[in-house]
Amino acid sequence: MPDIPFGFALPGAQPPDPNDPQQMQQFMAQLQQLLASPGSGPVNWDLARQVAVSQLGAADPAVNIYERNEVDEALRLADLWLEPAAALPSGIRTSVAWTRNEWIYNTLDVWRKLCDPVAGRMVAAMGDLVPPEARAQLGPMQSMVTTLGGALFGGQLGQALGSLAAEVLSAGDIGLPLGPAGTAALVPANIKVYGEGLELPLDEVRLYVALREAAHQRLFQHVPWLRGHVLTAVETYAAGITVNREAIEEAMGRIDPTNPESMQAIALEGIFTPEDSPAQKAALARLETALALVEGWVCHVVDEASGDRLPNVVRLGEAFRRRRAAGGPAEQTFAALVGLELRPRRLREAAALWAALNEHRGTAGRDALWGHPDLLPSEEDFADPQTFARSQLDLGDLGDLGL
Repeated sequence: MPDIPFGFALPGAQPPDPNDPQQMQQFMAQLQQLLASPGSGPVNWDLARQVAVSQLGAADPAVNIYERNEVDEALRLADLWLEPAAALPSGIRTSVAWTRNEWIYNTLDVWRKLCDPVAGRMVAAMGDLVPPEARAQLGPMQSMVTTLGGALFGGQLGQALGSLAAEVLSAGDIGLPLGPAGTAALVPANIKVYGEGLELPLDEVRLYVALREAAHQRLFQHVPWLRGHVLTAVETYAAGITVNREAIEEAMGRIDPTNPESMQAIALEGIFTPEDSPAQKAALARLETALALVEGWVCHVVDEASGDRLPNVVRLGEAFRRRRAAGGPAEQTFAALVGLELRPRRLREAAALWAALNEHRGTAGRDALWGHPDLLPSEEDFADPQTFARSQLDLGDLGDLGL
């Protein structure tokens, strides 16, 4: 793998020695290559991927044949258990066991859609730091500012994705449809570490993760509008995030072209802040409600499917709720970097709401609400699940709604 320009504060990375001509020549060659191949868009995604993979280093064990078989069996059994608990049919076309690097590779396209709009404003703000009277004189050099901004953001984002790759348990682990449609994927290395932390049997933890992944696949495969609805909610909220120009100016002011260490120390956290406007607050509410409804349905359905089958289902369910509500260190780093906090803040209320609907309307009536976004509960309905459930018309079965 080629060396990563600047290092971007990778653990163990050493900046070139300014007094070593050979190291400086290598560094300048890397810089020239970077500026000559900026890629398309506001983020240098090739660099982001390289940094993410480099961040993992050797801490990415290969998936062996036994683990692949265990993942296949867990997802097959999970889909079988979900049959009576969900009206939506199986959404799994392919079952795979991913390494951490494979998680990065297979989710990068969705991260690009989510992060490019935010990064674009950061890069534009960097260009605005150049006084208007100086831009004409810079000419082609002005594009170097954009390229440098894309590289800085790509490096930082690569670090965040590399950290996330070491934590996520499956393709749908953080509630977004990150992987290819119809592909259910588990990350055995991370499931093993997570299970050791819970001090629970690995096969139980793996099966619980498989149940959650299979439930996500049912939802996103058979509710045609849901993928676009969730991603649009994220993009709408991201569109209202403002750029802290003072923070960018301060960060750029630390760069000394003659000192590579100054580039390595750049940190972009805190660049983005949500705009405190009614429109942005409404966008945030829509995003949190969408994430909570998805996560609440998954939690409820998985509990229904596994309640009398897994000995430690209560501990597993509570651990996952806490994990989703708080987020891990890597997820928090990602939120600080791009201004997007993917937290289902009303998770418990959403799960209680789906349980109430199941009680009053049954499985088909509960899942019929996914027939159209206008049928879904609003944030206000979370406060009194029983009243909302009793107030619903007889929605019939899923066939009436084309699901």
